[in-house]
Amino acid sequence: MLSIEKAGENELKFTGRFDASQAEYATQELAHIRETIVIDISELEYISSIGLGVLARTFKRLEENGHTIKLKNPNNHVKDVFKFTKLDQVLEII
Repeated sequence: MLSIEKAGENELKFTGRFDASQAEYATQELAHIRETIVIDISELEYISSIGLGVLARTFKRLEENGHTIKLKNPNNHVKDVFKFTKLDQVLEII
């Protein structure tokens, strides 16, 4: 189960597991984002290829308007997933 909470101005916090069963929920939550967003993923336990796709599509949409996604505080497992898929070269990890 994935939980998405507002953590501040232009900041969200993802908690739990981001897999195919949560893709529609995450897509809906991210659809209203129009500016650069920081997503705290310190409590994200798992992200599947579908979850990566949701973030990549959101990044592409934002980038078209000069904005981006910044991912904050990934645990080692999640950080490795971004590294292995080379999405760490596209999405900024802070």
